Amino acid sequence: MTTTWWRQRPSLCTPDELKEIITAPSGGYYALPTDPYNEVYPNVYISDGTTALCTCVLRRLRVTYVLNAAQGKDKWFNLVNTSPAFYKDSGIQYMGVEAIDMNSFNLEPYFQEAADFIQKGLDSGGKVLVHCRQGISRSATLVLAFLMIKRHLTAQEAMRTVRSNREIIPNDGFLKQLCLLNDKLIKERRINGFISY
Repeated sequence: MTTTWWRQRPSLCTPDELKEIITAPSGGYYALPTDPYNEVYPNVYISDGTTALCTCVLRRLRVTYVLNAAQGKDKWFNLVNTSPAFYKDSGIQYMGVEAIDMNSFNLEPYFQEAADFIQKGLDSGGKVLVHCRQGISRSATLVLAFLMIKRHLTAQEAMRTVRSNREIIPNDGFLKQLCLLNDKLIKERRINGFISY
């Protein structure tokens, strides 16, 4: 038995805590989005796949970057079949992530690349639409990771920000990955002297 247990900080984020933030506005229940898309952070939208397939809606919203968090052709896995070619005539920049909305799917390897893509869209003065099939799990998770990586929000702050503008339901596996990202980022910032506890 190790005697250093008291030196280790407890986890700074838990999936249960994030679930409470998700369900609090609806009285402790999960809620589905009432709109097909919502601006969840200035110039960042989360939407369903139908919205992403309608370039006339994207033009009306002045979307210049699209991140598909459910890229692929297999409808059994709730994938949305788009590509750079689909948006070429609209002048929209595109990034696709072949993610499956399952607890066991590891979305973490895409967090940094997705955050960089969203930031690039914002830096260009554009608007970014992040979507999956329903706009509640995969897309929400990537936007939450962006807020944590690029805006230095904690997982809890990011969750409150997004949830105040859209109903979301990231799966349990994604919530765990966000908590791990949260703790990793806080540790890195503590080491670099940005925060202290």
